Amino acid sequence: QVLELLRGLQRGSADRSSSLGRLRQALRHKETQQTFVRLEGSVRSLVGLLTSNLGELQLGAARCLHELSCGQPPVPEACLPATPYLLTYLAGHSLELTELCLYTLGNLAVESQAVRRQLLPQGIIPMLASCIRSPHEAVLEGLGYVLSQLLQAKEAPTEIIPLVLSSGLPQQMLRLLHRGLGPGAAVELAWCLHYITCSHTANRELLALGALPALTELLLQLAADIPPEPPEGLELLVCPVLRCLSSLLAEPRGAEGQLQDHRLLVALFLLLQSFLPQQPFVVQEGLWLLNNLTAEESFFCSALLSLDLLPALLQLLPCSQMGSVLVLTVLCNVAHKGPAYCQQLHQQQLLPLLLPVLLLPDPGVVGQCLELLHLLFLHWPEAAADFARQGGHRALERHQGTPELQERARALLDAVGAP
Repeated sequence: QVLELLRGLQRGSADRSSSLGRLRQALRHKETQQTFVRLEGSVRSLVGLLTSNLGELQLGAARCLHELSCGQPPVPEACLPATPYLLTYLAGHSLELTELCLYTLGNLAVESQAVRRQLLPQGIIPMLASCIRSPHEAVLEGLGYVLSQLLQAKEAPTEIIPLVLSSGLPQQMLRLLHRGLGPGAAVELAWCLHYITCSHTANRELLALGALPALTELLLQLAADIPPEPPEGLELLVCPVLRCLSSLLAEPRGAEGQLQDHRLLVALFLLLQSFLPQQPFVVQEGLWLLNNLTAEESFFCSALLSLDLLPALLQLLPCSQMGSVLVLTVLCNVAHKGPAYCQQLHQQQLLPLLLPVLLLPDPGVVGQCLELLHLLFLHWPEAAADFARQGGHRALERHQGTPELQERARALLDAVGAP
């Protein structure tokens, strides 16, 4: 049947459009895809129809190539002859054809390094830089899909990200996200920025482009607009934005990387409280950001206390094992800033909440709690005396037999003195 459809296309029969429709349906099956690409001249025939001056045939051929691009290797590699034409039609006037070409290129790029190595010299990055000026959100979403596939490739840090930076795409992505986009396009572009930041090869350039204030404003807007129950899919946008900010804040920063905006903390806690019941993994991403905010900057440690956000932070202690470690790490960041901060932590009744943490069976969580107690006792000795009065000895004595904890537990027992 596939052979008959192909012969009909090659002979130029009058019903080529319907033949393309039937072929597209057949190519949704993996076995048919394998059979089709093995037939002599099969992909070449589709390429010929793709270059037709009849729009209906162009779309039919593009739909068939899109089905093939979704296949398993070696099917996508068989579509290599089509890539120059798919790229050419990105600058065309048909919105549907442009969309099809974008998603087909994205599918091809994710499957094969051979395809990616052909697309780069053919100019896919400059073509995407041209597409990002489109007023159509569907095109922007498709563009983001292609770019995200390229940026996830193992060779992206050395071969793809430098081209993306020189093309001006990051500036345009930041501008569009700041301006406001529909959810589909915003999600794709945010993940593109995440893949760039997590490579740690271009973060200084992104900082110089104003990525921190742009992403901060986006997070503020997301927090301001969030309903009591976040709509499904919102986490797909919030998550990459949190990750981007975390990665950028972990970078050594000059003047362009300074960020002192207490509104960010408020927005962050609004998002964390909204996502906590149903999607605790978003809370973990937010706590990573909070850790990076408080690790170096005393500004955010002060804001955390002055804005009375400590109770909200402590509510997140039981959210997950990693979440508990991160909450305790943030508290360590605050306590590390010295006596005035430790005094405020003590005054806000932190110690009674730490006693149950010391009873947990997880050495990672308990170890971070011991580190926090060490900093509190070091900078504010009154906390050690209060801890002893609350029965802290018994909690510490439990860990004298745990190899990875016993040294710190004994040191803290010495610090609090005899019961």
